[in-house]
Amino acid sequence: MDLTVKEVAEILGCSQDSTQRITNVEFDSRKVVSNSLFVPLKGSRDGHQFAKKAQENGAVATLWSKDMAEVPEGLLAFPVEDTKKAFQKLAHYYRQKIAPKVVAITGSNGKTTTKDMTEAVLAQKYQTYKTQGNYNNELGLPYTILHMPETTEILVLEMGMDHAGDLTLLSKISEPDAAAITLIGEAHIESLGSRQGIAKGKMEITAGLNEAGILFIPADEPLLRPLVSTLKQKVVTFGITEGKAQANVLRTTKYSTEFAIGEQNFVIPVIGSYNVKNALVAYNFGRYFALSKEEIAAGLKNFQLTKDRTQWSKAANGADILSDVYNANPTAMGLVLDSFAELPLAGRKIVVLADMLELGKDSRQMHLQMAPHITDDFAEVYLFGPEMNALYHSLKDRRDHVYYFAQENKQEMIETIKKDIQPQDALLLKGSNGMGLTEVIEALQEK
Repeated sequence: MDLTVKEVAEILGCSQDSTQRITNVEFDSRKVVSNSLFVPLKGSRDGHQFAKKAQENGAVATLWSKDMAEVPEGLLAFPVEDTKKAFQKLAHYYRQKIAPKVVAITGSNGKTTTKDMTEAVLAQKYQTYKTQGNYNNELGLPYTILHMPETTEILVLEMGMDHAGDLTLLSKISEPDAAAITLIGEAHIESLGSRQGIAKGKMEITAGLNEAGILFIPADEPLLRPLVSTLKQKVVTFGITEGKAQANVLRTTKYSTEFAIGEQNFVIPVIGSYNVKNALVAYNFGRYFALSKEEIAAGLKNFQLTKDRTQWSKAANGADILSDVYNANPTAMGLVLDSFAELPLAGRKIVVLADMLELGKDSRQMHLQMAPHITDDFAEVYLFGPEMNALYHSLKDRRDHVYYFAQENKQEMIETIKKDIQPQDALLLKGSNGMGLTEVIEALQEK
């Protein structure tokens, strides 16, 4: 970011004539560096109380709620009604000032992986910048925009949602030129009521979409069809064996999946046909922005996956660990179980499944829906958390080697798994982030 104090003041309707340059923006005082704008936010703790610390770390200016006490002496302030809305307004301005092409990606599952694939593809031809980590909400998205380099030609934004209206805000801030919905699953069904509600919420990504832009949607999602019928923008479907853009899965190994689009073969360094669908989105974005198939292939082959998304590592005894523990919903869990079952591996396959959170009143039934995905391909099955108890009782009379652990018995589960696994085994761990399966992985990795 590079804005003058006067420029920021004009955007926010304040009166400041200083030519002081602001080259960074932070809402965490610990990350503030020289010439930063500090954004105090009101949450569990009021960010205004950290303004002095931000100033000591190099902040030269701050957004400041009009109802707050005096600003620390020597710190220039922009008085506003709402610091978060002012932060978002500033991001919208900066998006327009730098004027990159903007790609927006949302979905109940796969949006982070698709973002990573898309950025790697587009980087073959353009100066790109993407959402870092999971900065995909009403704070993370404007933060991403304000941190993009001035040389950015294409900005790849991941958009998350918890409630209706969330994506409308993000789309209007970022004004995408092209957008994609990866999948309609059950994530946040507790607040959105149904899959129909989720589909409607995901369609909010078009609220700020350029009228001359394009939207990519999964061909196998009937809930989206009536919602796109009145769009002014072009709509393109994608999928395995169906849709305008199709892929044919050729071969899967432990570390990669090979597939074909027409006569061109592609390789991605992750498993699963669901990741091929994510790659199809990246492919479509690449073609939309005039990349050759060879450039797209190079980007997909070498893309770097964000941490904890179908990531391989090693246990202390040499066993393989496949970690997918950032989030979970029934669709995503079923897909990764099916892909893991199909992998050609030498040793036993063991799965550790934790609760899927925020599924609302139908949570028990949605956990029971995992039963058909737990096949004889899996030698051992560990189920963890109160919601997985129903699945345990459904499975225990039908198969051997299925174990249940209550949430307070995590350490006992860790010790049991440690005694069970052999060096040639492979473990899949899947569950919502709030269940803390990362602790299990770290314990298994400890020597």
